[in-house]
Amino acid sequence: MRNLKIVQIASEAVPYIKTGGLADVVGALPKHLRLLGHDVRVILPRYASIDYNRFQLHPLLSPLGVWMGNSEEWCAVHAAELDGIPVYFIESNQYFNRYGLYHDTEFRDYQDNPRRFGFFTRAALQLCRDTGFAPDIVHAHDWQTALAPAYLKTWHWNDTILGAAASVLTVHNIAYQGVYSASHYDYLGLQWENFVADKFEDNGRINFLKGGIFYADMVNTVSPNYARETRTPEFGHGLAPYLNNKGDHYTGILNGVDYDHWSPESDPLIPARFSAADTSGKLACKQALQERFLLDVDPDIPVIGVVSRLVAQKGLDLFAQTVEEMVSNMRVQFVILGAGDKSLEWFFGGLPARFPGRIGSYIGYNDELAHWIEAGSDFFLMPSRFEPCGLNQIYSLRYGTLPIVRATGGLDDTVVQYNEANGSGTGFKFWESSSRAVYYAVGWAVSTYYDRPVHMQKMIHSAMDMDYSWERAALAYEEVYHRAIANKQALGG
Repeated sequence: MRNLKIVQIASEAVPYIKTGGLADVVGALPKHLRLLGHDVRVILPRYASIDYNRFQLHPLLSPLGVWMGNSEEWCAVHAAELDGIPVYFIESNQYFNRYGLYHDTEFRDYQDNPRRFGFFTRAALQLCRDTGFAPDIVHAHDWQTALAPAYLKTWHWNDTILGAAASVLTVHNIAYQGVYSASHYDYLGLQWENFVADKFEDNGRINFLKGGIFYADMVNTVSPNYARETRTPEFGHGLAPYLNNKGDHYTGILNGVDYDHWSPESDPLIPARFSAADTSGKLACKQALQERFLLDVDPDIPVIGVVSRLVAQKGLDLFAQTVEEMVSNMRVQFVILGAGDKSLEWFFGGLPARFPGRIGSYIGYNDELAHWIEAGSDFFLMPSRFEPCGLNQIYSLRYGTLPIVRATGGLDDTVVQYNEANGSGTGFKFWESSSRAVYYAVGWAVSTYYDRPVHMQKMIHSAMDMDYSWERAALAYEEVYHRAIANKQALGG
């Protein structure tokens, strides 16, 4: 396979800005594509919260003219480097100099999101033109940049820089589609003949992701099981027919994990290091976690960790319905880290006062605490209603923290069910999306901890030996890129 020029256009990427797994993918995948010999560039918005000095940003281009609707708008571009990869930041005070990425302080969508991310996507493509970077692949991520495949085919089809580029669209979470009022459509410049049911029209509104799926040369999602699920009405969130229309141009690639950042042998954030060969450091991490969250310090009580967005998708409302019953009926502790739905924030934030020594919580996100929870917990709970891939369960495996998960999407792909007969497996899976199912799965894990410690140790070692590195995933993306190029060429360019 020949080496490619690839531009990744995304709304977030670690270490610069993160709200979810999308940022982990965009932060890690380019590095591993570069190791395969490809020329990769990343383009992000320049949010107000991105620290200019910490990340050594410097001016690259100003002004950059971007044609939107019937007028030209202007922005500036800044640059940095990450693991030898150029990273560019589109600066627009009008669109990105504000509190949040997608929501205000009350977690309400910014009403100009379609303009914000339409502008960003157009600016990213214009940056390629103005810098003379002619990509073989334009890789867009989620609804925020899903217009890129459409812009390539409607605006840049005969462009000397972008005309030959094939497009790949990765769907990280199909529940978020970018559905907004059609009043923004003229501004986006997508032409009204494209505002039809098979493309951008969705019950009279614009659907960014739907149109991107139509125009992309290849579409993928972030686990094989989620690719299968999203072809069905139950999980497709209205887009199953359009994904099925893509045929074999839609596939699933399981996310990788950056073990440079998530490995107990080398993790600089945790209280003690450990490995599958010597897990003694994990006990030190557990003690430190119990102390930090004001739990009763006892090595014999199992600790169950939760690091999550506090939203219905993650099944945290189901957990909320039964957590009090769990701590009343089981000898167990919980550590909870997350933010999201305000009612869930209030509920979980109040539990430590009601169950002192049994439950600890931190409302918000803290990267160090996330590492402490992964390292110091005995189990990790993910009761998701749906989960495209999930990364925390993969981190948990590496840290010998056995996942308790609903068998959906990537959770089902990555966790091997415990076999009580012989102690094989890497975690505990349940299928029904209900508070009862969560309760009984946690009870099963807790009883295994107390009653079958030999099985626990066997599973911990099996979990820590699992390999979900980005090397494997990068090779799969490389294949998808070449398929996208072939698909574009088969359609006449």
